[in-house]
Amino acid sequence: MKILIVGNGGREHALAWKIRQSPLVSELYCAPGNAGMAGIADIVPIETSSIVELADFAQTIGADLTVVGPELPMVLGIADEFQRRGLTIFCPSRAAAELEGSKVFAREFMTRHNIPSPKFAVCPSKESAEAFVKKAPFGYPLVVKADGLASGKGTFVASDLAEAADAVAELMEDKKFGTAGNKLVMEEFLPGDEVSFLVFSDGTRVVPMVSVQDHKRMLDDDKGPNTGGMGTVSPSTHLSVEMHKQIMHEIVLPTIAGMAAEGRKYQGVLYVGLMITEQGPKVLEFNARFGDPETQVIVARMKSDIVPILKGVAAGDLGAVKIEWAKDPAVCVVLAAKGYPDEVVTGAEIRGLDDVQGESDIVVYHAATALRDGKTVTVGGRVLGVTALGCNLDAAITRAYDGVAKVNFDGMHYRRDIGKKALARLHAPR
Repeated sequence: MKILIVGNGGREHALAWKIRQSPLVSELYCAPGNAGMAGIADIVPIETSSIVELADFAQTIGADLTVVGPELPMVLGIADEFQRRGLTIFCPSRAAAELEGSKVFAREFMTRHNIPSPKFAVCPSKESAEAFVKKAPFGYPLVVKADGLASGKGTFVASDLAEAADAVAELMEDKKFGTAGNKLVMEEFLPGDEVSFLVFSDGTRVVPMVSVQDHKRMLDDDKGPNTGGMGTVSPSTHLSVEMHKQIMHEIVLPTIAGMAAEGRKYQGVLYVGLMITEQGPKVLEFNARFGDPETQVIVARMKSDIVPILKGVAAGDLGAVKIEWAKDPAVCVVLAAKGYPDEVVTGAEIRGLDDVQGESDIVVYHAATALRDGKTVTVGGRVLGVTALGCNLDAAITRAYDGVAKVNFDGMHYRRDIGKKALARLHAPR
């Protein structure tokens, strides 16, 4: 098979790493790719938003399957363009991707289908948003979200009126994320444990992946601003078998059935960001794609060949697919550039990558990297994802940080407590 991967982040490098291992694959292309992907695939200089150019390229090479990583081309309708040309693609349609593309649509959809979620209100203007944060009917802390795509950074947890007003101003007045902030969603703050729950769906059938716990805040002890994700642990240590069943029956299956009933058949990955509250699991957000850095730990634990699964989803027929998973836990620590998640300093040379190459239980997935004058340099905020397997969670955490210690670049920063909460829960007295 000839496979094209669309994207250039850590998620896409992890997918390329896993797809490359399949005996079914003869040629692998990545557009636009990064320095890490260049070692295992042919790099194609086409941006992810250029959906017509990507379709032209897939047609030219006779791609048997295209796998889309990031959200922007999904929301722009890349799947619709490929399907119109008879090209096979692993990606939800534009209509299905609206679950991620519009927080307003997602919340209203959940209300229509009785899917557990926080109380919310839609503010279509700056005036309505300012009035809402003053009244604060949900109290504080209050969650303020941009309606549209904001690279995982459009959510603000405001502890008081001043912070909420600042968030409204950033999104609606300063246009920090452009048109994404034309409407805002205000949500009640839910205390509890956050879990990432991902499934493959062919539009009818659903096959769950292993559970993951993300670490969204930039600083240790879950402090600092929200980010796209600073690290992950799999499996999540606060997800029981009963809770897994509850999530499937009360959230995942009604979502897939509800989308089909509304004429938005959902084929792809459904990512459910959950808060496990005292009242049970509630949906914080939907994403229409693999998570980043969730994918890094998921593929590390996936023993099955991923290609037949991707083909089955794209064809709308997962059949009797079953996925075999390693019992060993996995941990990913994200190394970020100076200034992230705000103004990022780029161009720093990354040192020590060769020192990790020989480690069989550690993989360094590239995200914001490029090759310049024979050197690997930083070109964005989240630069690398150091991922390790271990015979237990303690061992996986230790090995991940062993890998981190071998890599460095000017301004590099990362969380030093990835997995700490999960470990404490694992070792807590029953």
